[in-house]
Amino acid sequence: MNAILPADTCAATPPGMHPDEWAARVELAACYRVFSHLGWTEMIYNHITLRLPDSVAGDEKQFLINPFGLHYSEVTARNLVKINLQGEVLDASAHRVNPAGFVVHATLHGGIEGAHCVMHTHTTAGVAVACLKEGLQQTNFYSAQLHGMVAYHDFEGITIHAEEGPRVLQSIGRKPAVILRNHGLLAWGATLAQTFAILWTLQRACEIQLATFSMGGSQAAIPVPEAIAEKCTRDALQFNPHHGAGQDVFNALVRQVDRLDDSYKH
Repeated sequence: MNAILPADTCAATPPGMHPDEWAARVELAACYRVFSHLGWTEMIYNHITLRLPDSVAGDEKQFLINPFGLHYSEVTARNLVKINLQGEVLDASAHRVNPAGFVVHATLHGGIEGAHCVMHTHTTAGVAVACLKEGLQQTNFYSAQLHGMVAYHDFEGITIHAEEGPRVLQSIGRKPAVILRNHGLLAWGATLAQTFAILWTLQRACEIQLATFSMGGSQAAIPVPEAIAEKCTRDALQFNPHHGAGQDVFNALVRQVDRLDDSYKH
């Protein structure tokens, strides 16, 4: 689960900080800038979190989260906040943490083995599909690659109540692409890059569905047969650790961000 950005992406590790924590900070900060570059932002809201490796946290589950009040374009490796599953700040950060983000992310980091990264968005296409009774339909190239991978959780209001956590976990099971009904999209994975690949595919599936339905509604869409969708998901290698699990595409986006503004590294 260690960060796998190119060596020249990471600035020097600050004194007194474990190199693995700094690498995770740089990778996560880069991801916030990638989201900003893609337009996957919601003012100062939404979150991407990344668990710190055991070499840093030992037996305790600790993770990094964005400082509440900053836009994604302002997130840097240094101003990310380190917290535990109880929401306690562990790095003397002066920044606040948004409870609406902490509750769901802590639930997944603590309750799903292998959920080392969690991403949540409120994109227009994602929220629109989350508001449909039928949710995501198997009618396009991208949704066909997520056969059997999409979970749904019913809307219970703003996610600040810890008692919702067990119900979230029950809804998700082991499915890494999640549609929070009436709310938005969520993805989790073993690495940041894998999680990004899952969320990107889910986002594209929603965008294409939104465009398709605008031309004639759900009845006009051509359904993808179950057998074909199953085959597409087997053949889609972008989530597979043996085929990079999204690292190559994530690195390509980081290079684009670097050409515009590499201040996230500091």
